[in-house]
Amino acid sequence: MIDRNTIERIVDTAKVEDVVSDFVTLRKRGINMIGLCPFHDEKTPSFTVSPAKNYWKCFGCGKGGTPVHFIMEHEQLTYHEALKWLARKYNIEVKERELTDEEKLRESMRESLFVINQYAHSFFVDNLHNSEEGKAIGLNYFRHRGINEETIRKFGLGYSPERRDALAKKAAAEGYNPSLVDKTGLCFTTEDGRQLDRFWGRVMFPVHTVSGKVVAFGGRLLQSNPKAGKYINSPESEIYHKSDHLYGIYFAKQAIMQQDCCIMVEGYLDVISLHQAGIKNVVASSGTSLTIEQIRLVHRFTNNMLLLYDGDKAGIKASLRGIDMLLREGLNIKVALLPDGEDPDSFAQSHSTEEVETFLKENQVDFITFKTSLLLDEVGNDPIRRATLIGDVIKSIAVIPNEILRSEYTKRCSEMLQAKEQVLVAEIAKLRRQAAQEQYNKQTKVATEDENEQQTNESNNEQSIVFEENSPIYNKERAIVQFILRNGEKQLLVPENTESNTPAFTESVISNMHYSIDGDGIKLSHPLYKKIFEEAATHADDPDFVAEKHFLAHPDEEVSRLTAELCNDRYMLSKFFMDNGETEERNETAILFEQATRLTISYKQSLIDEMLKETMRKLKEPETMQNPELSAEVMQSYKFLKETQQALNNQLRNYGFGECALNI
Repeated sequence: MIDRNTIERIVDTAKVEDVVSDFVTLRKRGINMIGLCPFHDEKTPSFTVSPAKNYWKCFGCGKGGTPVHFIMEHEQLTYHEALKWLARKYNIEVKERELTDEEKLRESMRESLFVINQYAHSFFVDNLHNSEEGKAIGLNYFRHRGINEETIRKFGLGYSPERRDALAKKAAAEGYNPSLVDKTGLCFTTEDGRQLDRFWGRVMFPVHTVSGKVVAFGGRLLQSNPKAGKYINSPESEIYHKSDHLYGIYFAKQAIMQQDCCIMVEGYLDVISLHQAGIKNVVASSGTSLTIEQIRLVHRFTNNMLLLYDGDKAGIKASLRGIDMLLREGLNIKVALLPDGEDPDSFAQSHSTEEVETFLKENQVDFITFKTSLLLDEVGNDPIRRATLIGDVIKSIAVIPNEILRSEYTKRCSEMLQAKEQVLVAEIAKLRRQAAQEQYNKQTKVATEDENEQQTNESNNEQSIVFEENSPIYNKERAIVQFILRNGEKQLLVPENTESNTPAFTESVISNMHYSIDGDGIKLSHPLYKKIFEEAATHADDPDFVAEKHFLAHPDEEVSRLTAELCNDRYMLSKFFMDNGETEERNETAILFEQATRLTISYKQSLIDEMLKETMRKLKEPETMQNPELSAEVMQSYKFLKETQQALNNQLRNYGFGECALNI
């Protein structure tokens, strides 16, 4: 782990114009520099570099960040790998936290396993091209499947000999530790002490990490053997967790970024044939269901995914169950269905690049429409099956985080399913409330003590609010964090309070805002905003703390990236603090107090608004209307929320700010 002082030195030293100009031709435009974006195709420059802010931004594809984030995007490195890359460029010594003996052993083992995998990869490639058996069986198979020499070399395809211990003996003779060879999954040792190859008699497909390391293998059997599976893959190991990897991602990553889309297929040869045909933004799940880790791996490069299916309806239905995860993670999903009898491999082999591209462009539809159409074909006029279909479709719509997109899909499905839109909207809202409550129940222990019952109920009401991107709550939490990043360490002046006989005093912005929000038992709902807010509070009394500097050099990549984004966003806070025509000059400490107070109270108002909506919904439920005691309890909650809302406005008026009207 790189220590914080080293990170700060790298961040302070790396100049954005120096780093970017190694990869992009820049020219001056005023105080900034512009060039063609390396992350998407464009003819008119929209890529801007600001030396003054040490920040880059593409107004075409939306990517942006510090020099560290540029290297991460361009070279597809992790956060810490990018820091080390910049350290080498500027000759900065990287100091890392001292690893424990256990960590050193694990790191050494991981490196050893990668070395062994690379050795095995060379062994398989050599056998394919230079042994008589490899050429006659393996090379002949690939050529028969239409894979040319260049593609075979590029993907590192190989062949494992028919002998049961060919790799095991060769590796031992070269001095590789048999125990570590077993740990890679390439070999295994029997009870009688013989070490045997796992992949003997198979053509080999190496699996690469995003950075190009060989992390695992897949092997296809060519001889007919009913006792052996046609395909086998490396077992889980210290370095390989199949849920974290996608076949072909190393070769596809640049094309995925440039085309802003990832094509997902099923098998190794589907990827290889499409790539050879010129469709390079393609990866495979290798026959397994998609995992959250794989989805987030794709999300690093694009928000858009095209699922390419063959005509097997049974296979398509089986895969539909996992697609909701993609929608939940915020990806835009489209589907293209190949003609009957075709799979991606055969279609790519029998069509030109232009024909494949045209087909994909003309035959892709959004996932919700595809799913609805697919299931509609089966239900006919059966009302029960139709109701089940509607429930299935709205479950998929309900997990989509973007409210506008949900609304559009709901409208379209209302037309396709001939169902009332308001009914679908109500059901989707119900599903989202249930999901939010389930998530909350997982994270929070329900208090059982009588004295905590009221507090628990209030917490449940607050936490069950569904977190929406671009909702008032989301925007105000974002604005609060941005304000702290820019001003957290600054002093503000809390005015005298004659009612409580409290004299005026100064305190830091973060102390003031944390006391106001946390003191009312409120926790920010967005996990990243919450992390920054609470960590800043721990440094409230640190005289050397500078929020922007601290979080830009944060060890957490997501924190660093968000800090860079918010500190260079010129518009977010301007939506709150518009020029109201006042001409009176005021001290900065007084201005900061007003701004901090407006932000925190506006945030609380949005929380109250959501809780009022939820309370009104409960009042209209038949269960509440038919139970006088429950109805009275809900009305009491409504009254309390309205009083709290008025108290917040009174608080602003007492400070002379006027009512809070900060809506973004």
